[in-house]
Amino acid sequence: MLTKFETKSNRVKGLSFHSKRPWILASLHSGVIQLWDYRMGTLIDRFDEHDGPVRGVHFHNSQPLFVSGGDDYKIKVWNYKMHRCLFTLLGHLDYIRTVQFHHENPWIVSASDDQTIRIWNWQSRTCISVLTGHNHYVMCASFHPKEDIVVSASLDQTVRVWDIGSLKRKAGPPADDILRLSQMNTDLFGGVDAVVKYVLEGHDRGVNWAAFHPTLPLIVSGADDRQVKLWRMNDTKAWEVDTLRGHMNNVSCVMFHAKQDIIVSNSEDKSIRVWDATKRTGIQTFRREHDRFWILATHPEMNLLAAGHDSGMIVFKLERERPAFAVSGDSLFYTKDRFLRFYEFSTQRETQVLTIRRPGSSSLNQSPKTLSYSPSENAILLCSDVDGGSYELYCISKDCTKDSFGRGDMQDPKKGLGGSAVFVARNRFAVLDKGSNQVSVKSLKNELVKKSALPIAADAIFYAGTGNLLCRSEDRVFIFDLQQRIVLGDLQTPFIKYVVWSNDMESVALLSKHAIVIASKKLVHQCTLHETIRVKSGAWDDNGIFIYTTLNHIKYCLPNGDSGIIKTLDVPIYITKVVGNTIFCLGRDGKNKAVTIDATEYIFKLSLLKKRYDHVMNMIRNSQLCGQAMIAYLQQKGFPEVALHFVKDERIRFNLALESGNIQIAVASATAIDEKDHWYRLGVEALRQGNSGIVEYAYQRTKNFERLSFLYLITGNVEKLSKMLKIAEVKNDVMGQFHNALYMGDIRERVKILENVGHLPLAYISCISPWAT
Repeated sequence: MLTKFETKSNRVKGLSFHSKRPWILASLHSGVIQLWDYRMGTLIDRFDEHDGPVRGVHFHNSQPLFVSGGDDYKIKVWNYKMHRCLFTLLGHLDYIRTVQFHHENPWIVSASDDQTIRIWNWQSRTCISVLTGHNHYVMCASFHPKEDIVVSASLDQTVRVWDIGSLKRKAGPPADDILRLSQMNTDLFGGVDAVVKYVLEGHDRGVNWAAFHPTLPLIVSGADDRQVKLWRMNDTKAWEVDTLRGHMNNVSCVMFHAKQDIIVSNSEDKSIRVWDATKRTGIQTFRREHDRFWILATHPEMNLLAAGHDSGMIVFKLERERPAFAVSGDSLFYTKDRFLRFYEFSTQRETQVLTIRRPGSSSLNQSPKTLSYSPSENAILLCSDVDGGSYELYCISKDCTKDSFGRGDMQDPKKGLGGSAVFVARNRFAVLDKGSNQVSVKSLKNELVKKSALPIAADAIFYAGTGNLLCRSEDRVFIFDLQQRIVLGDLQTPFIKYVVWSNDMESVALLSKHAIVIASKKLVHQCTLHETIRVKSGAWDDNGIFIYTTLNHIKYCLPNGDSGIIKTLDVPIYITKVVGNTIFCLGRDGKNKAVTIDATEYIFKLSLLKKRYDHVMNMIRNSQLCGQAMIAYLQQKGFPEVALHFVKDERIRFNLALESGNIQIAVASATAIDEKDHWYRLGVEALRQGNSGIVEYAYQRTKNFERLSFLYLITGNVEKLSKMLKIAEVKNDVMGQFHNALYMGDIRERVKILENVGHLPLAYISCISPWAT
């Protein structure tokens, strides 16, 4: 089990995946409904209008709606965009166990402890049919994904299939619904809109759950007799196919997997069990220590499941979806289904190389996890979790050209046990034995050449150049030289999942779940990037920029640690190679794709970083690089003069011009803005640069006569000082007159000013002072 998301809460009784968004609804025993984003791991909203436990919840497949049913006998229809309940459907007389929207019609089916199943029209907000026949609590009811039938399970030990074809034929405008409702009211549980098609008897205790197969005429049910039963039906009858035994307590919920031929069940015995639907045998069991399981949900589109238990819920996958792959020059080798495939990047042509997995080996998580390729020997090394960790070595014939790959059918590989295996030279590969913490170097004949003990405990090994291994432990990685048996470098890191070397083997990207560490070939740390969403894959481009993907973005990382978003993704992809503006990648379905991206932003930033200013100016002239983010980046990195080329807004241009010391542009912008504050700031900057002409102009525009006078004093401009004196006289500014007279050294003028304002003693002192001569 690969747990993707986990919550801690009150007991979870109902779950529903959104078909498009990464959301899941969880209805709790406390009466609260939680809306979670399982990709981000955040609680988006909570709805708490029910009184008592909410046992059923379901998203509509196209409208922004969900429905819930609880122990307060109420069915509520909610709009999650408006964050409120739209209306309540009343009619059930006891606890409501499950609710579900129809995939096409505006219907809801509900199952209740009042021993009935009701079908409601949520548009007209009326009950259009009541299905009676069970004589104990009805634990669940659900529509068939394609046909006009409903399946229900009850504590009366039966599973019933109901035909609702006549109900569909009678479905009409709301007026007809009201008419039918009045007809139903004449008879207590009126109408024959739905009839029992089959009654499936076979369980010895109450049945808790029954579900249809998405495509085949099969039903699976789970009951308090601890058994899971598989039923088949045709047009006339239904019969028991097999019984799956293994649970140690009541089976709470059971369903078919949407994508694989398996059945998943959970139980009050605190376990989730996975069964092979064709062989009808158990494949795997997952247990919790203290929590009983109550509910299961499968994602309608993706390989995701969710299970609700006593203290929360888990969203999980049964198998990894990442294909194992290795890139060598223009070639990509990867695994898909039971085959090893080859893809050529230049021609975008793919071929099947050979069969790698025996048909019928359907146990989970047995597909290859890693793939290593030796181009000179045309050999493939696959590692998987089979037998607790093992490898398979395939040697593809050298005269087998790429054109004849498709004929390379099945061959018996050379096998061995080992948690991790990788090529370290042309015809040598290394295998890690975790138990003894030793690395065995083997030849292509699978014969042992030598053994080396690792100085630090490691749980995985990766290629690190010829004769070198990059070894991973819990909190660090180190490079080990197999020849000299010494550690060449080590680095503390989060737990590393993937290692990506640059084309020249000078840099390495170490990918963990939520971080990327960039280091040199000797593991000298360069930068670390942290992501809130899971990091999935990455590759180096020809410029030394690391391009990587998270669950929902393609991003870049520059050598100095700067990063940004290139493109948003709808579904996760695994990057295999980056060539210019094209990203080659593998999807979860194992299909190759070529995604075209706009590399302008990160190439521009790299040119700035490497001080290639001719490239920078060329890109400014020829590309559409603009926006506040780019301007902020240039300012932050100390390139305001470059940012000036992007900006049209005069205020921003003025600020950038001051920051870069470009007085001419600052004057032009200040003239256009013509505000006192901007002229003052321009004057300060011009003074700092010693540009007295601009300082004078700025002071004149702001009519700052005191500063102007002082400027003329320090520049020795007596002519202008005398003008300032006259201006002060006209303005009747006595202090201004006195200062200007003082700056000019004109004693007679000072005495005259003091005399005119009545300061005779001061005028007298000014006359007889030594400087008055």
